[in-house]
Amino acid sequence: MMSVIIALLVNLFIETSVSLTVVVPGDPIVAHVGSTVILPCWISPAENAEALEIRWYRHDQFNNPVLLYNHGKIQDVQEESYRNRSSLTLRSDQSGGLKDGDVSLRLEKLTLQDEGSFHCYVSGESAYDKEEVVLKITALGSTPVLVPKPLDDGRVNISCKSSGWYPEPSITWTSVDGRVLHPGGSSHNRGTDKMLSVHSWTAVSRSDAHLVSCSISLRTGELQESRIDVQAIVSSDSSGPWKALFFTFLICALLGLVGLILYKYRVKLTGKKPAGPNCEEGTMDKLGNKVVEDVNIEELRQHAVEITIDRERLHQDLKVSKDCKIVRDSADYNHTGEEFPIQLCAFGAQRFTSGRHYWEVELVRSPNPPKNYWIIGVVKEGSVALRDRSALTPSSGFWFLCSDGPRGFHINTTQPVKLSLTPRPERLGVLLDYDDGQLSFYNVTARKHLLTISCRFSGSVVPLFNPGAGDQSPITILDCPKPEEPAVESSQPLLSNNSSDT
Repeated sequence: MMSVIIALLVNLFIETSVSLTVVVPGDPIVAHVGSTVILPCWISPAENAEALEIRWYRHDQFNNPVLLYNHGKIQDVQEESYRNRSSLTLRSDQSGGLKDGDVSLRLEKLTLQDEGSFHCYVSGESAYDKEEVVLKITALGSTPVLVPKPLDDGRVNISCKSSGWYPEPSITWTSVDGRVLHPGGSSHNRGTDKMLSVHSWTAVSRSDAHLVSCSISLRTGELQESRIDVQAIVSSDSSGPWKALFFTFLICALLGLVGLILYKYRVKLTGKKPAGPNCEEGTMDKLGNKVVEDVNIEELRQHAVEITIDRERLHQDLKVSKDCKIVRDSADYNHTGEEFPIQLCAFGAQRFTSGRHYWEVELVRSPNPPKNYWIIGVVKEGSVALRDRSALTPSSGFWFLCSDGPRGFHINTTQPVKLSLTPRPERLGVLLDYDDGQLSFYNVTARKHLLTISCRFSGSVVPLFNPGAGDQSPITILDCPKPEEPAVESSQPLLSNNSSDT
């Protein structure tokens, strides 16, 4: 009898001593807004987790998890903001997955709201354990824009602006010889999306014949930097170069006037317009601005590509959505004057050097009226958006269609060509044919071809967007439907809440 009792006690001791240990990294995981991250979590010593319950949740939301795996599959019980963004995956290429006890979480399209703690909870029939993984979110802002302004006391005030930062960055002013310059002041403004816009300024002596650098950096070591040549500012402020520039401009204007007279005289005699030089020389070879027969939009979409806004080249007075698909002027942007704000440029993150590429842009957001002010087109990579409207020409690397409110539509030839586009496009299709040297625009809603600009591209070109100022509707880059392709088997993610029942 005693031996039976001892045996029962031994078995009870063995059963109650079963343990399960969950392991996670000791340091926080750092990732960028919009990126994909893996939060590692595994069982040690390794054991098969296919029959266990795996629950990832935040804060005290145990019953509203980020992801729940049970009974061999992902369950449809989930916090809504993580639907279609979370899955189980491998923490490394050497991992054996669930069979080896790897229960790591994969998160896609990160937002600032994802920052914080995630609990990794694993439970079996007789034991459970949980650990906490800390996720830090960062956002690298745009390249600083430096604006110099000569002062009456012989110094030059330099302003440095940038937007799209998280968390709060540090700003450092230095000279080319490494000296740290003291800022005259700085400010930080947080937008509704929690992103920070920063502004700093410093004053330097005009006698400083060296470069001045404004560097904006995160604690992770990532930074954006711009430089300005103080001596060049001093030289350009003298009267001599301005006189030379004035006479150069006067000569160019006279030559342009003579050329225009000769051009019109030749057209009058021959009845034909002479063929122009290539676009790199500043004019268009060919322009079709008449609405023609219906076009097959589905055929154009065969060349559809995904286009997003490049945050690193975004003008500081523009606001872009988290998915980098919607851009508009900032609420605090004060547009003065009647001229189109051509400086409010946003650039696509995609670069093209060959082939045909198509994208669509929405120019109305119900119930708001269609946009009155916008620029849509392409720009040669490396071209600088100038404040002088007359400089945005093909010879400077710009090709676009512009809607300038009551002034109507025009393309950016050296002598702008006005167009009559009726009805006003609400959804614009853009087809870049790099190899044939054509940029075409379509009214997608009316299924009409609007115009084609023919020229000779060179180097990389990127999409160009300018939402203007004051419109209620933003510019929205659309995801065009593409033909279905055969499914390709992939090992990552291993399991997601889109997995079919087996």
